[in-house]
Amino acid sequence: MNASPAGSLITRLGQVAVTVHDLERATTFYRDALGLQLLFAVNGMAFFDCGGVRLMLALPEKPEFDHPSSILYFVVSDITDSHRRLSEFGVRFQSVPRMIAPMATYDLWMGFFLDSEDNVMALMSEVPRAK
Repeated sequence: MNASPAGSLITRLGQVAVTVHDLERATTFYRDALGLQLLFAVNGMAFFDCGGVRLMLALPEKPEFDHPSSILYFVVSDITDSHRRLSEFGVRFQSVPRMIAPMATYDLWMGFFLDSEDNVMALMSEVPRAK
């Protein structure tokens, strides 16, 4: 049981912010290369839908916001095909996807790539084990 009062208030991840230096280039990357739906752009920010979580690309407002982002893990159903298709589109992968951990009923696979602003991102897939 969660004893924190905030535990009952927070229900899901609502938005993730990624700092960018070239908003037009980053918007093109997330919309065209990754295929995320652009919701709207306003005042140096672009907002995308990522499976119900809003992704905000923003120019740094203050020096303390000008740093590399946290890693975003994008869930895909077929990591091998997703890696191939994104690579063909010019997405820069740091390595080919690989199994990270064997779980009871699936293997967890990840492949890390760089976005247009050199932020590290990842594809992840829970690959069912053959029965």
